[in-house]
Amino acid sequence: MGIDHRKATKRVKVTDAQGRAMANTKLTLRQTNHAFLFGCGAFDFLSYVMSQNPEAVANMPPRFRPNPETLQKKIEQWLAVYNYGTLPFYWGMYEREEGKPNTEATLATAKFMQSKGVTVKGHPLCWHTACADWLLKYDNDTIYRKQMERITREVTGFRGVIDMWDAINEVVIMPIFDKYDNAITRICNDFGRVGLIKRVFAQAKEANPGATLLINDFNTSISYEILIDGCLNAGVPIDAIGIQSHQHQGYWGAKKVEEVLRRFEHFGLPIHFTENTLISGDLMPAHIVDLNDWQVESWPTTPEGEERQRREMEEMYRLLFDHPQVQAITGWDFTDGAWLGAPSGVLRKDGSPKPSYEMLKDLIRGEWWTDCEVTTDEAGFVTLTGFKGDYELSDGAKTAAVVLREDGVGDETIVL
Repeated sequence: MGIDHRKATKRVKVTDAQGRAMANTKLTLRQTNHAFLFGCGAFDFLSYVMSQNPEAVANMPPRFRPNPETLQKKIEQWLAVYNYGTLPFYWGMYEREEGKPNTEATLATAKFMQSKGVTVKGHPLCWHTACADWLLKYDNDTIYRKQMERITREVTGFRGVIDMWDAINEVVIMPIFDKYDNAITRICNDFGRVGLIKRVFAQAKEANPGATLLINDFNTSISYEILIDGCLNAGVPIDAIGIQSHQHQGYWGAKKVEEVLRRFEHFGLPIHFTENTLISGDLMPAHIVDLNDWQVESWPTTPEGEERQRREMEEMYRLLFDHPQVQAITGWDFTDGAWLGAPSGVLRKDGSPKPSYEMLKDLIRGEWWTDCEVTTDEAGFVTLTGFKGDYELSDGAKTAAVVLREDGVGDETIVL
């Protein structure tokens, strides 16, 4: 198909502050951000923001105190590639003690990311795993009420800073999850899958009608298709379909990636690959059903694995960027060891970049990035073409912002 659909063209007239056309003028068009969401887990940003608060650091046990210099470098490396970050809202960790959510630090983190041009997503509003244990003391009616109140609190409180949410997570397994008792499985059994999803989405939309809300799951079988179909038939306002792709047991391969896209594109909704993992070490054994059951003392990255990770990641990103309905790709771990101790990041544990990091940087900020020179005609008009996103147009002394999202319908005037 190619990636021309990722570009936009706009004809603009360039004038000076007095409204005079800038004829035959050489200008620089420089991209500053992508419209496409190239993302990564942004949990390190929480630690970084907290590290800037001496009082908060002093109250931490010594072994948990962050190293500000190390974190600063890691944040710079993250921002050199990505424009989209996922922050954790796991209820059991976000609100360990009822009535004491981690709002202040999380909101400060989200605002910091936003100031760097990063689109922030909250993950998740409703999930049976990592749920708050203190909910179990309540009856189901109370659990449901508190879940709805939590949605309103988070979506309202972060409105304008976080306007994108994984509204509900892994519902295919939710009512039959039996590894341990939890409050959300209880109420999912009361309302049914579609019933709970409908209530969660309605509550979130009421709190922020402009929010982008995702349904998200690791189950890419027909069960997820049936669930989405049932939700849409019930009027659930799903804004995007979230697909997890943790591949600790081996790369899906181009054939499966394309097959998954074919099966979910027919809904006509944007598709987000929300949690992508490709490792750079030995693969997890294929017989493991729940990835959390795999526990090893050491899971090192290897030179051979790093080259495999780079090759597989590049193929997958190219396939997804090529598909017009895919709007976001999120790598789950930035640094090795973040989840399951796996060599799953694009940085090694010592912070050094792997080949996959350099490859992504070259793609996102190189091959799929527009920096060029253009020249206005005698009437001051110039046609701009580039990857959809935000730009600066400059004559070397003065600069103006330009947005390329869709092909221009009419001429636009840019004042330098």
